[in-house]
Amino acid sequence: MKKFTKEETMLMMLYNPGSREGLIRELAGMKVQLQPEEKKLAKLTDRVINKLKGMDDEAFQQLDLYPD
Repeated sequence: MKKFTKEETMLMMLYNPGSREGLIRELAGMKVQLQPEEKKLAKLTDRVINKLKGMDDEAFQQLDLYPD
């Protein structure tokens, strides 16, 4: 299973509509709205999208994005 950093997990929690493909779409939509000076967030978003594309839906469902 892909390992996500704390920052990557937080970003996924904020934009997760409930599915891997939906999250990829939401993150891509957010990224196009970033300002040029928001390079760090753009790179973080790219990392998360790449990791999400490298996993299947079953692995995504096993992620614990909202721990107790």
